[in-house]
Amino acid sequence: MRMLAIYTDAASSGNPGPTGISFVIKQNGHFIEYYKYIGDAVSNHDGEFYALMSALDYCKEHFPNDILSIRSDSKLVVDAVNRQYVKQDHFRHLLEMVLTKMDPFPHCFIKWIPEKQNSHADRLAKKALLTKSELISQSPSV
Repeated sequence: MRMLAIYTDAASSGNPGPTGISFVIKQNGHFIEYYKYIGDAVSNHDGEFYALMSALDYCKEHFPNDILSIRSDSKLVVDAVNRQYVKQDHFRHLLEMVLTKMDPFPHCFIKWIPEKQNSHADRLAKKALLTKSELISQSPSV
């Protein structure tokens, strides 16, 4: 069992507006990068939830027995997951989906980080937004 550091982010042009999401998985100097354009009428907060869910889906397929240390610069998402509660009904379904996706992992936690510590994922989310495309890449031996 190993610990993976996972960084997630979303970038929107307008709110709602065109939105890209991303995640970066780091482990022992190796990394996986992912970004995807998710639509023309998505709020940035929704995008942050979708970025987290995409990372969890990927980890479930490729790293189901590992410890996930997730970092996000979205206070709304981090607080919602840690409290397992959202005030706005609109986010309740997204939170429930995230919690369900986190449940199978032996240990999975999320922490808020400042935007400047999330620049790699931010750059990828903006790239998805600008190119309206999807890409996953991996350095050797993650």
